[in-house]
Amino acid sequence: MGARFAQLAFTEAVRAQQRLHGSDRAYRGTAVETASGDLLGPGEADFIADRESFYIASVSETGWPYIQHRGGPRGFLRVLDERTLGFADLRGNRQYITRGNLQNSDRVALFLMDYALQARLKLLGHARVSEDPDILRQVVVPDYPGKVEGAVLIEIEGWDWNCRQHIPQLFGREVVEQAIGSLRDRIAVLEQENARLRAGLVPGGNR
Repeated sequence: MGARFAQLAFTEAVRAQQRLHGSDRAYRGTAVETASGDLLGPGEADFIADRESFYIASVSETGWPYIQHRGGPRGFLRVLDERTLGFADLRGNRQYITRGNLQNSDRVALFLMDYALQARLKLLGHARVSEDPDILRQVVVPDYPGKVEGAVLIEIEGWDWNCRQHIPQLFGREVVEQAIGSLRDRIAVLEQENARLRAGLVPGGNR
């Protein structure tokens, strides 16, 4: 857990709950006062670059949070530097809720999951939409279908790795198809061997 994440997340009300439930000692000293955000390390950068989807939450003018799923090819969420993420904003159902919310408050939270490894990474940051051609060139995925309506840049304030408890272990289609393919190959070999052995047991068969 980064110091800035703890500073932002562990409010007085949160710390009161930690004391009430006995977890305050485990987090004592984490929320160090700092004016700068947490930097992404190699582990965080690699995890982010390997994702095919994530969830992003924003806050509306009514105070209600809104969470949206974003997906694309592996690596579509770009790590631009140790403080900045970016992705191409593709046209969807045209509700523009996240975009509208960012006009009111640039604060966002991201939730990234790796179900196969049962790992998750939480990020807090400030987001903005850019139509700068240089930035778009950095985030647009070539040949990926969809109309690009801009680039979303996220300046990271804090991050935290969650425990793997209660995360269902799920595997992507590529992994499953590879495993099934290996099993099919093995079954084909065994069926051929079985046919050869059965032929040897049939009267008049090959001996």
